[in-house]
Amino acid sequence: MNSIMMVGKTHAGLLLLLLAAIPIKAQQKETESTEIAIRSLEHEWTVGQSRNDNSALNLIFDNALIYVEYGKLVSKGEYLSRIKKEAPHIVLEPMTVRVFGNTAIVVGSYRERQFHAGQRKLFHWRFVDTWVLKKNGWVLISAASTPITSNP
Repeated sequence: MNSIMMVGKTHAGLLLLLLAAIPIKAQQKETESTEIAIRSLEHEWTVGQSRNDNSALNLIFDNALIYVEYGKLVSKGEYLSRIKKEAPHIVLEPMTVRVFGNTAIVVGSYRERQFHAGQRKLFHWRFVDTWVLKKNGWVLISAASTPITSNP
């Protein structure tokens, strides 16, 4: 009888381990799906900006968006107003997406070509973006970018 009880306890233990693994696998798939969605939104942002498409940007920016650039706080309205005047060509470089429940943090870099003082210039930026899942989907609530300078 003892060996039968031992086998039963072993099977029950294995079953509990397997059942515990199911939510972890589901959570991993959900995280991967979120990372793909956020990467897509980052891409949509660069395309929208390159095309001066404020209607597309308006959909992915939260109304309370705060953007930090050159140490200055820029509101959503100020950012969109500036985009109407500029059409830079942006190329995203590798980025890291970290998901924490209904929040995603993106760290990466991009290259931007634009006219500056009558000349085409290439800028290299590092950025940190914060996305939050709201009723209608993921929106950008905070972003910061800083120029990457070459070491002398």
